[in-house]
Amino acid sequence: MTLGEGVGAAKTRGYVGRFAPSPTGPLHAGSLVAALASWLDARAVQGQWLVRLEDVDTPRCIPGADQTILRQLERCGLHPDAPPVWQSQRGALYQTALDALCAQGLAYPCACSRKEIEEAHTARGHAKERHAALPYPGTCRSGLHGRPARAWRFNTEDFIKKHRPRHTDKAQAAIDSIAKGAFTWHDRGLGEQVQDVGQAVGDFVLKRADGLWAYQLAVVVDDADQGITHIVRGEDLADNTPRQILLQQALGLPTPRYLHTPLVLGANGEKLSKQNGAAALDLTDPLAALCQAAQALGLPALAHPHNISVADALALWVKAWPRTYNGAS
Repeated sequence: MTLGEGVGAAKTRGYVGRFAPSPTGPLHAGSLVAALASWLDARAVQGQWLVRLEDVDTPRCIPGADQTILRQLERCGLHPDAPPVWQSQRGALYQTALDALCAQGLAYPCACSRKEIEEAHTARGHAKERHAALPYPGTCRSGLHGRPARAWRFNTEDFIKKHRPRHTDKAQAAIDSIAKGAFTWHDRGLGEQVQDVGQAVGDFVLKRADGLWAYQLAVVVDDADQGITHIVRGEDLADNTPRQILLQQALGLPTPRYLHTPLVLGANGEKLSKQNGAAALDLTDPLAALCQAAQALGLPALAHPHNISVADALALWVKAWPRTYNGAS
């Protein structure tokens, strides 16, 4: 399948959304919020909802976690409209995309280690901020200079310099401008967002030093191939969006509409995540778990939570969704 095949399908299907968990463990309360939000956004406009298992980072994936996640979604009444797909089975598509970027001079091999990147910043007097990754300083942009390649990077600087943004209609509402390095895009929930991609991340990784595909490239290729028109996910992923839109433009792919939902925080104030030890969902009472997720999304509480089925509760939240979040159109 070529990169463009999923795009035509999207035009005939209308709204196509997705939930794309990483099988590094079972779903927790925070990931159920993302799953419910993406499902409700699709169902509110009679759209399609797909599930993709983002297992491209294979060393972090736990055997059997993918099936656990699928069973959890089923128990919560969140049924996809097509069989799920696994990123680990889609390497040929990612290679096609990388080859296309290389042909345009928008991808290049990189020999730098993390230590060398840190040393380059130290030499320039740049301090690393806590919990922040250092932007790539462009060391290998002009060539490897005899060193062996470790990874592949997107040439962010050249793309922004040489390419004007492709105009999108208001229905897509994705990119507003790329001017003076500042990238402006619109989110249905957060409103106008601005990021200087070059300053924030620099030339970002497309294929890692360990040979695995990087998240940014894989997600862009998969969204296009599956014909995804709307992306609903947690606010912690919002800062990835400019990089993904740049890749969409570089590959000639459509840009979906984005909605980033509020994060679920743990007792320590940190984002609830598997990396922070978030507990697996207790689905002995799936309706109770869904009620907590709906509350986190600002949806109305059920009038009679002990006398309603999961299906009926979901139907009520589908009706309430457009009143809480702006429409998907």
